[in-house]
Amino acid sequence: MTKSLHLPLLLLALLGPLPALAQPLAEIQTNQGLIIVDLNSEKAPNSVANFVRYAKEGHYAGTIFHRVIAGFMIQGGGMDTNYELKPTHAPIRNEADNGLTNATGTIAMARTGDPHSASDQFFINVNNNASLNFSERSETGWGYTVFGRVIKGMDVVQRIALTPTDGGDAPYQNIIIESVTIKEDSPK
Repeated sequence: MTKSLHLPLLLLALLGPLPALAQPLAEIQTNQGLIIVDLNSEKAPNSVANFVRYAKEGHYAGTIFHRVIAGFMIQGGGMDTNYELKPTHAPIRNEADNGLTNATGTIAMARTGDPHSASDQFFINVNNNASLNFSERSETGWGYTVFGRVIKGMDVVQRIALTPTDGGDAPYQNIIIESVTIKEDSPK
């Protein structure tokens, strides 16, 4: 039995360290420009897999940023241009206890008051929003799961954040997500 354990270790020693898995990139094409997000599948595997699933299914095409608050965040991905909710898969478990924070330029899962209710909607922070971070495993302490960060197009995000809105934080003119394309980055 000990010999069988030594063979894999010997092979691992001969091969050297394995490269880290590639981190997917999300290209979010909007009618305001392109936003590229580096998705962190190491720290938020379920949230990234969920987002990638919706993207590959074409779910985000034709959705809008329906909630825009200057100095806070832009939220979208769940409503069409008529402000109708799109059908979703089952909600996912909150992963906000992953060490990532809601800092400027990060993308996080939107949810209801139930900490484990995130499905298709996401938001991009346009400020450091520490009040959205995980503090404890309680209904009020879970926070919002960060699962990536904008690496290109933060100027587009900021422009969207400054869009004039009505009293309900809805932009007067639709900010449309035309597509979300997933690309694999090179190994880290």
